[in-house]
Amino acid sequence: MQLLRGEDIGEVSREIWVAPPELERWRRAFLEGGRQGLKKKNRPGGELLRTRAKLGEMTMRVELQAELLEKRGYGDELRKLLRRLDG
Repeated sequence: MQLLRGEDIGEVSREIWVAPPELERWRRAFLEGGRQGLKKKNRPGGELLRTRAKLGEMTMRVELQAELLEKRGYGDELRKLLRRLDG
C-alpha cells in the first residue's frame, strides 16, 4: 500500500527488509488481481457466482461445526435443535 501511495521503493524496502524487485512483483500482482476482480465483478452472473460460493462456504462451516459438536458429545442436542428449526 505504501508503494501505491507513492512512497519510495528504496525506503519501503529498507523499512520492511524486502528487496525492491520483490516489492515490485508484489505491486504488479496486487494491481493485476484488482483488475481481474473488477472484470469478474462486472461480468453478467458474477453476483450469482459469488452468492453460490458464499453459500457453499457457509454450508461447509455448518457441516464442520456439526461434526465438532457430534465429536464432543452434543449430537443429540444438535439433532433436537435441527428438528425444532425444521418444524
